[in-house]
Amino acid sequence: MTRQGRDPDQPEAVPARDGQASDRGGGRLSAIALMCAAVFCFACLDACGKWATRHVDPVVTTWFRYAVSVVFLSVFLNGWTRPRIMHTNRLTLQVVRSLLLFGSTILNFFALQYLQLTQAISIQFAMPLLVALLAGPLLGEWVGPRRLVAIVIGFLGVLVITRPGSGSLHPAAFLTVVNTVFYALYALITRMLAAHDPPVTTMTYSGLAGVVLLTPILPFFWAQPPGPAVWAALLATGVLGAVGHGLLTVAHSRAPASVLSPFIYTQIVWMTALGYFVFGDLPDRYTAIGAAIVIGSGLYLLSRERTVRAKQPA
Repeated sequence: MTRQGRDPDQPEAVPARDGQASDRGGGRLSAIALMCAAVFCFACLDACGKWATRHVDPVVTTWFRYAVSVVFLSVFLNGWTRPRIMHTNRLTLQVVRSLLLFGSTILNFFALQYLQLTQAISIQFAMPLLVALLAGPLLGEWVGPRRLVAIVIGFLGVLVITRPGSGSLHPAAFLTVVNTVFYALYALITRMLAAHDPPVTTMTYSGLAGVVLLTPILPFFWAQPPGPAVWAALLATGVLGAVGHGLLTVAHSRAPASVLSPFIYTQIVWMTALGYFVFGDLPDRYTAIGAAIVIGSGLYLLSRERTVRAKQPA
């Protein structure tokens, strides 16, 4: 929940000209399209990662995810095009953030060996609920009673999906829960760093943890990918990750998060489609019901946040 003085969706005090209003509306439409394209990239990334881990160890898949992304991004973000790109005012936070993203990524690939794409993403949709809950003690952004109830209901949706103790869902779902906690903490630290380091610096540090930590141990897990299709899937994880985050960055430069955030949930559509056409999976009724509860809670949180911000003085 970003702190902004005025809700960007409210009209300006001085009426804008028709051309200006049209440009702003067009900018938001393009931002929404970019957001939808970004989550499509992330859905394809998970599908490629799940398919690749059928043939190679998840450690290898994770290394490719980071190594290819770092090489791809270094073409645009490097010491020549961006002097002092590695300079940070909060090195400890950058390291912790990178480690959290690395932990989230590798846990996701391990979990996807056993879970359907829709099961994994439905649990991960609880991330905004965790962010809202943890923003109080970490950032001083406390939620009100209505939003607290929405968070509790959202977590009940996660319980519907996982059904702990029933034995109906693979224990790898616990890895996805931990992955979601890591990613929520990563998102909060990203917001903390925004006041100290430029986005390009933070983005550069994001990819280093996976390469630095996994490269020394990669030979112990390495197995020759069996065929060009597996090579293509491994390379695609890195490219899709880099392109997805790039689209996300451009989208947020054109429209506020309050406008874009609801479209994150379109990822469930792509995950369901890819799960069916690539792996022959369809979500069961518990996953569908739980996902609806989690998504509904997340959308309510976004709606309440916009209402609260709209009442704040400029």
